[in-house]
Amino acid sequence: MSSAQAQIAVTGLAVMGRNLARNLARNGFRVAVHNRSQGRTDALIKEFGHEGEFTPAADLPELVAALEQPRKIIIMVKAGEPTDAVIDELVPLLDEGDIVVDAGNAHFADTRRRENALRAKGLHFVGSGVSGGEEGALNGPSIMPGGSPESYAALEPMLTKISAHVDGEPCCVHIGPDGAGHFVKMLHNGIEYADMQLIAEAYDLLRHVLGLSATEIADVFREWNTGDLESFLIEITAEVLSQVDESTQGPFVDVVLDQAEQKGTGRWTVQVALDLGIPVSGVAEAVFARSLSGDVVRRNAAAGVLPGPSEAKGDVDRDAFIEDVRHALYSSKLVAYAQGFDAIRAASEQYDWNIDLGAMAKIWRGGCIIRARFLNRIMEAYDRDAALPSLLVDDYFKDAVANGQDAWRRVVATAATVGVPAPGFSAALSYYDGLRAERLPAALIQGLRDLFGAHTYHRVDREGAFHLDWSGDHKEHSA
Repeated sequence: MSSAQAQIAVTGLAVMGRNLARNLARNGFRVAVHNRSQGRTDALIKEFGHEGEFTPAADLPELVAALEQPRKIIIMVKAGEPTDAVIDELVPLLDEGDIVVDAGNAHFADTRRRENALRAKGLHFVGSGVSGGEEGALNGPSIMPGGSPESYAALEPMLTKISAHVDGEPCCVHIGPDGAGHFVKMLHNGIEYADMQLIAEAYDLLRHVLGLSATEIADVFREWNTGDLESFLIEITAEVLSQVDESTQGPFVDVVLDQAEQKGTGRWTVQVALDLGIPVSGVAEAVFARSLSGDVVRRNAAAGVLPGPSEAKGDVDRDAFIEDVRHALYSSKLVAYAQGFDAIRAASEQYDWNIDLGAMAKIWRGGCIIRARFLNRIMEAYDRDAALPSLLVDDYFKDAVANGQDAWRRVVATAATVGVPAPGFSAALSYYDGLRAERLPAALIQGLRDLFGAHTYHRVDREGAFHLDWSGDHKEHSA
């Protein structure tokens, strides 16, 4: 334990908070620690006190008193009201210039509210995304801090040192003002939802169309992880599929209930994207797929009742179909990432955050759950053109999708033919086709809206808004 004043504090010592505190201490920083239940604080000191300089505190006043000024305090408690409760208790104990960091998965709107309230009291509030799970928190996460430039300048030496590093560069950068950090973390999690759904669909197709075992599919994913699809999620997919259940000696994946849970960041991503007017169909379909998986009442009512395809699948070339699924997975993943970066750009413009999109790809290359080889390609794309309207029009990604689109279409068609749900693959392909279409059926929708609601329409050949007198002489009038 340390006799000198601590440089930083962590309150909330569940797994993530405990590991973040350990990471700080192991990197040479003096860390004050506190938890509402004293037992967790005592356990941390007993088990890991040898890892660095810790100062345990019995309550928040003692925690604040243990810190050098300006104080830096990381809150690691449940999002929502528990975070507000800790902030409300902390603020009267702090002095002007002190820094409060929320490193949980807060909604960015809450972060904007809290930052504004604390700024009025002369305090800095930093909403920071931390990705990588408990292992990342301990050994080096991707860190996405928002807040003022002054607060980041004070935190930077610590955050960059404890973050993951790729090619000698820290996976940490100042994202932007107020809620920018938590917004980017939310989008990271939304992309993660889409990514996992696409991986699950690839597994499902290989299992049902080709009849491969879980072990055989694990080998397929290991092979994929040596190429363009190389990523943390592909790697651990092979690990999960290889796992044998101890009690049944069958595949672990076969004894797991097929009802996926969610904590809310995927839903938030879709809700916010709707407000911004940005399609994130990959994330939306992933969220809906999880909701459907948990809708036991309707699934039980439909199983064995709703008919499927009338014809069984014919012979399918094993190696060719595996290669087709690989292309479909890669192309669909690119669409999901492109949609996510579009949403970040839209929010940056909406809230005047000035987010560097290339830097987001850079800090996601290590530590975080969606780390992947092609993030280097995304970083390079934005280095070439920071104003790139869509990742899909960058030469590399355009060629990658062009090379795989025939396979992608075959996979979606096969899924529909054999009755295997593939909402992620299908939605990604529909988005791609919608994006490249020279003309969309929205023209008809505009006509319908004008007829039933006089909502007006625009023309392709002249400026202005117009309305047709549908119930009268059908003459066009300027609106």
